[in-house]
Amino acid sequence: MSLFGTLNTGVSGMAAQANLLSTIGDNISNSSTTGYKRATTDFETVLGNQSASSYTAGSVSTQIRYGVSTQGQLTSSTSVTDLAIQGNGFFVVQGTNGATALTRAGSFVPNSAGQLVNTAGYSLMGYNLIDGSSATVNGTGGLQVINLSKQSLTANPTTGGTMVFNLNSGTTAAATGEVLPAANDPTATTGATTSSAASTFKTSVAAYDDLGNAVTFDIYLTKTGTDTSGNSVWQAAVYNQADAATGGGFPYTVTAANKTNEPNGPLLSLQNLTYSSTTGKLTSATVGGTKTASTTAGPLALTIPIPGGQTMNLDISGSTQLASASNVTTATVNGSAPSKLDHVTIGTDGTVTSVYTNGIQQATYRIPLADVPSEDNLTPVSGNVYEPNLASGTMTIGTATSGSLGSIKSNELENSTVDLATELTNMISAQRSYEANSKVIQASSDLLKVVDQLSG
Repeated sequence: MSLFGTLNTGVSGMAAQANLLSTIGDNISNSSTTGYKRATTDFETVLGNQSASSYTAGSVSTQIRYGVSTQGQLTSSTSVTDLAIQGNGFFVVQGTNGATALTRAGSFVPNSAGQLVNTAGYSLMGYNLIDGSSATVNGTGGLQVINLSKQSLTANPTTGGTMVFNLNSGTTAAATGEVLPAANDPTATTGATTSSAASTFKTSVAAYDDLGNAVTFDIYLTKTGTDTSGNSVWQAAVYNQADAATGGGFPYTVTAANKTNEPNGPLLSLQNLTYSSTTGKLTSATVGGTKTASTTAGPLALTIPIPGGQTMNLDISGSTQLASASNVTTATVNGSAPSKLDHVTIGTDGTVTSVYTNGIQQATYRIPLADVPSEDNLTPVSGNVYEPNLASGTMTIGTATSGSLGSIKSNELENSTVDLATELTNMISAQRSYEANSKVIQASSDLLKVVDQLSG
């Protein structure tokens, strides 16, 4: 037995209780911190020398742990960029020093540069779906800081559309020798005219080039006769309305932009349409004349190369030739003029969708989730973030809602896992234990004083 050893025991006990009080203080101060995980102090006995007839006091050691794997309660918020995780996983964030870390604190807001940053200054990372960034399951390769300002203005070129129309089955076929719209070429002999109005139905449709400029096309549908089976054949000729004569219509002018269409001049597309003599439905849409259509066109589509843009495949499979006036019932195309970002939505799988003022929606980013085999062994870092280490295991990255990963909840935040009533109770207990250990030191000190007096 050693009174000096008892003194050391009392000191270690007070130090251990001080550590406990420190974690309790941290927990109480972070009881309102988004995504904070409660810290605990675990005590471990350190034994002294013992025998059957004597006992030497040992000490106590502590180890600090964080309940990182504990799910905090989710509460709703008014911001779409406030994010919470229901289930396993962490957001991957980047600090101002460029280092990546993990966090459950999802109170993100756009900063002056448009980057999503949480209250600790960490930027949210994700995969850019527009430039095709690919995921790296065992690393952060391909991740970028999510920036909403890059989607503030965008133009979407037209690549396809749908037009539904009816052509009057009683239309008179163009007479032999009449000049069809497709043959109109201002570089040819003067005096070229269109076919008679009785044979041709004209309509127009607008599309968008790569820069979002509107391009309007004049489409001439001329009945040319019948095939060997008695089915009606029409010719579809497409021109850029910008090349039309003053006041509209023919002749369409050869320009530097459409000169590459020679020898057809301003003619952009020419196809033959065949309609069934029994059902009136469109049965084929084939290339006609000398104009070559894109090989990407479907069998029942008009292929129209957009000047300064993409090739538009205009689906006309719903068109008919019936005993009714020629008219267009539906004409829609994709693409849009430049438009500002209106708002974003974030799905449970982490897909960030930009919604523009013209109604266009575009998936721009995907927010991944990261996980480690032992979450509670992650190294905590200031800013309510964590770093993987040997004890936690290697970090893996995946898509939310896949595998063991949880889902991302927009307009929600994860509360701190601290319970104030529990912490206050523990604080009283730690205070009493601290005082008791001080009593052990005081008692040992008094006994040593007696020994010192006896020896004197």
